[in-house]
Amino acid sequence: MSVQIIARDGEPEYAVLPWADYQVLLQAAGRQPAIEPGAVEQPVEAKRPALDQLRALREARGLAAESLARSVGISPHYLAMIESGERQPDAAILRSLAWELGLEGWS
Repeated sequence: MSVQIIARDGEPEYAVLPWADYQVLLQAAGRQPAIEPGAVEQPVEAKRPALDQLRALREARGLAAESLARSVGISPHYLAMIESGERQPDAAILRSLAWELGLEGWS
């Protein structure tokens, strides 16, 4: 069993171990698996509309780039870079874009 110890201020705080080893420990303690196989959800990124569709979504709603950018709190230039794939926005900007565009899956 390989365990990684994470310390804070010189004192052990967490122990990180491989999932399979964790499941063995649960079984040895007479407990059920923490998560049933296949029950793990896809990452949020896999559920989101692709950012390369952002321009089309904005245009379909009749929003000017400047208007959307200002309502989200970013510059029009930064929005253009997001739409072109030059930049990856952080989660807060994604949530704001989703809110302004009325989209689900980016929250």
